[in-house]
Amino acid sequence: MALYEKSVKLLFRDMIKDLAIQKGEVIEREKINSWFKTKYPLIKPGTISAHMLKLSTNAPSRIHYSVDPNGKDDLFFQIDSKRFRLYDQSSDPDPIYFKQKESDIVTPGHEESEEENGNEFAYEKDLQNFLAKNLSLIEPGLSLYLEEEISGIEFPVGNRFIDILAIDCNNNYVVIELKVSRGYDRVVGQILRYMAWIRKNHAEESQKVRGIIIAREISDDLLLACSEINNVELYEYNLSITLKKIK
Repeated sequence: MALYEKSVKLLFRDMIKDLAIQKGEVIEREKINSWFKTKYPLIKPGTISAHMLKLSTNAPSRIHYSVDPNGKDDLFFQIDSKRFRLYDQSSDPDPIYFKQKESDIVTPGHEESEEENGNEFAYEKDLQNFLAKNLSLIEPGLSLYLEEEISGIEFPVGNRFIDILAIDCNNNYVVIELKVSRGYDRVVGQILRYMAWIRKNHAEESQKVRGIIIAREISDDLLLACSEINNVELYEYNLSITLKKIK
């Protein structure tokens, strides 16, 4: 549900008119955030960042936000994590509408560990998509974060991305970090940074933020590190396949 009379997507177009942004002109992320903070203070930084990706034709993560394949969401071209310009259909590459080959995707800020490359990186995306649709397997009442056309898959926090941002049955935020292979203690700093960003920039004062780390195997170092943290839980996942012979 929109916080104002217009959706955030439409407000971006109002911003372009209000700031008189011309074709080829570079606009800084900070300037965009400042405009929304002045004109529409109830819209959160995370919502603005997610829309900037959704509306950027060359942002790989836009596919997670239900992009209109007819071009209605083709507004910006992302120069880097801090700079944008208007999309130029005559000279810019074709917009991204659907999932590309993993080898072709380079997402600014995505932290790829030593284990998460090649096939394992692809498996993590499969695990992410499966869990996003089946969050009740983690705990009852857990649901994917949704706001207007933005979902909690690859939710932007600064210039990085949360694997899954969820809401629990008490309307509190749950930051979920996935490791397709072994989870090491270094992931603790990563998830705590994401949780702090959500708490500072996105959550209401009454909302709590906690974290969940899911890996195929939890290392002893990670288990030890999390023993000193009361708001991060650890899960190991198992995949199984059954076969039925067709006569």
